[in-house]
This record gives sequence, structure tokens and C-alpha cells, in this order.
Amino acid sequence: MNRYIRNCLLLLLSLVLPVSMSCGSPKSGETRSLIEITDQLGRVVKLNRIPQRIISLAPGNTEILFALGLAERVVAVTDYDNYPPEAKQKPSIGGFSTPNIEKVVALSPDLVLATSIHQRQIIPNLEQRGITVFALAPNTLDELLEAITLVGKITGEEKGASNLVAGMRTKIKAVTDKTSGLSEAQKPRVFYITWHDPLKTAGVGTLLDELIQKAGGANVAWDLNGYAGISLEAVIQANPEVIVAGTGMGTGADAPLQFALTEPRLRNTEARLHNRVYPMDTDLTGRAGPRIVDALEQFAQYTHPELFKESK
Repeated sequence: MNRYIRNCLLLLLSLVLPVSMSCGSPKSGETRSLIEITDQLGRVVKLNRIPQRIISLAPGNTEILFALGLAERVVAVTDYDNYPPEAKQKPSIGGFSTPNIEKVVALSPDLVLATSIHQRQIIPNLEQRGITVFALAPNTLDELLEAITLVGKITGEEKGASNLVAGMRTKIKAVTDKTSGLSEAQKPRVFYITWHDPLKTAGVGTLLDELIQKAGGANVAWDLNGYAGISLEAVIQANPEVIVAGTGMGTGADAPLQFALTEPRLRNTEARLHNRVYPMDTDLTGRAGPRIVDALEQFAQYTHPELFKESK
């Protein structure tokens, strides 16, 4: 009889324990399970709940957050965040490379979205003060799409991020479907001016170089790494067929474009002879955000107007 009673008790416990354990699981509104995501600097970032107060330290990050419908959760941005227009209504924590740490801390964010430029000083400083920081550092289009996916994961907006990435991939493919089959002889030589005094351009390893290539062009700065200086003599020797100049950058406005249009020593380049000197908004090319596909479409139209007559 004792053995029978003991077996009955064991059976009863096996039925009751799972119920009691399930009753102890987190309820709606309680702290979520720990989130662990590796950012693009290779840092494992941990959160105990989906962030509700986010500070962006870069215009590109801000554009990603707003594109994912997270405007209400953004509590501050930098002085340079002007897109979408609603971003300008947010409080500022200072410059892109020089954010005011005290202002950041005072706003009690549960997530700060940074970039690689903040790796050495800003990120450690914030983390020492108990602020959680997640960094984006895309150098290619694929890495940019990954960055958007990561922001979606850490903010709980995975579906929105997936939809945004899919839309961007569609636009990229619409361009590369027309340019990927071009021969080297069909690719115009393209010179992009990031600044004119001193003369600077974008070499390999930059998003701009990738945009030029995907748009069906050949970057004349193929032998330079990153954003680098270039001599006017080297540009003249390369004889670009298309010149694109960054505009809208600070007080410089369209100075690089005016240089490209009026510099006497460029007058015999193919680009000047055939009126193929174009402006490009640096907010499109200089920000790692969703509008990079707009820059790609513009490059494609400049480089191959015969293929992209309907592009806008």
C-alpha cells in the first residue's frame, strides 16, 4: 500500500509541476527575456527589454529609425539630422563626432545608436556611465542592409526592417539588372568630387565606389583607398567621361559643383566637353541609410541615361 501511495504521489507531482512552472512565466508588460545582439563593431550588446528611449548619434542612424516607424521612441538626435523633416524637431545632443555626453546621460536613454567614429572615445565613455550603446558600421550596401536588419531586431521591429530591406533590394536589382552585363568598354569613367579645395574623392572600400560600379561606371580613383586626396593632374590624365560633385555640404553648398563646371584645366575632359557634370546631394551619398538607393538610381541615370530614361 505504501508503495502504491508513493507512486500516486509521484504521478500527481509530475502533473502539477509543469502547470506551476508555466504560471511563473513572464506576463505581458513584464521585463522581457535578455536580448543579445552583436553589433557591427563585433560587440555583444545586451538588453533586458525592447528599448523605448533611443538616442541617435548619426544622421544615417536617424533615417533608419524613422523609416522603421520609431519616431516616437527617438528622444534626441545630432545637430545634422535633417531628414525626415520631423527629425529636426527632436532635441539635439550636439555634433555627429562631438556629442555632448552630459546631455545624453541626462535624457536617460535605454539605447544609444552609434557608429564606428564613436568607437574609441564616445562609446567607452557612455558605457562607463551605464548607457547601452549599439554601433552600426556599414562600408558596403550589403552591410547597410544588415545594419537595418540589426536595428529592426534590437528595437523589436523585425518585420518593418525586413520590408524596408526587401524594398531596397528591389531598387538595387532594378539597376544592376541593366548594368551587370555591360562590358568594361561600355562603362564610362566616373570622377566623384567629395571636396574641391583640396581636391578629394572616394576610392575603393567606400559606399560611393560601390554605387559607381553598380550604376555601370568605372571609378577613376580605383587605385586609392577610402576617401582620399587626388591631384588635379591625375584627374586630367584619367579624363573622366562623367563628373559628379557632392553638393549641400555645410557652408560649401555647391562649391564642388562650381569647381567642376568652371575649373579651366578640366575644360578638355570628356565630361566637360559633353556637358556631363552633375550634382549629387551629399545627404544621399554620405549617409548610411535607406536613401542610399536613391543615390544609386541617380548615379545610374547620370552614367547611363540611355538605360535609365524613366528613372526619377
